[in-house]
Amino acid sequence: MKYEKLIKALTHNGYKVSYFENADEATKYITDNVHGVSVGFGDSATLESMNLAELLSKNNTVVDPSICSGAEFYEIGKKALLTDVFFTSVNGVAESGELVNIDGTGNRVAGSLFGHEKVYFVFGTNKIEPTLEKAVWRARNIAAPQNAKRLKYNTPCAAKGDQCYDCSSTDRICNTLNIQLKKMNGMEAEVIMMNEALGL
Repeated sequence: MKYEKLIKALTHNGYKVSYFENADEATKYITDNVHGVSVGFGDSATLESMNLAELLSKNNTVVDPSICSGAEFYEIGKKALLTDVFFTSVNGVAESGELVNIDGTGNRVAGSLFGHEKVYFVFGTNKIEPTLEKAVWRARNIAAPQNAKRLKYNTPCAAKGDQCYDCSSTDRICNTLNIQLKKMNGMEAEVIMMNEALGL
């Protein structure tokens, strides 16, 4: 398998890994296995493209701050941190098994670290890089600028969506960089990997 090295590394690092050929297969797996719980979401173009919040809301209580703004965003974001299950994506993943995320407000990274019974990391093959260094570079210079542009933030990187300028804008999207070296203690974590490009 093309991704055998990554799957082996993620498994070694404590994650359950589920591999799917496309987003439809992954979505069916998720909706078949997550029901009767409270579900929180971190802002993610990948999850949005899969319509997961709406689909999971049929059999779960879903808390999704990405549909809110201003003070409501922070209020709903805090509630998402108290759910049974949390869904997020990654900005980069190294073939050596580390997961990389950049965050502006911290809710997405915080939700992936502590407090839930289970966290799902959902991503496509466009997030995979051969080394941790390149995964971090991707997070800063591809994912963050494109997300800033998508969200119409007032940052230098959003103007072109091309690279990080290490700005001091109040809209800065990369205030924290989190590298998960291994699965966090005290909760389950499952990687949902799809053999197609999804998200930014």
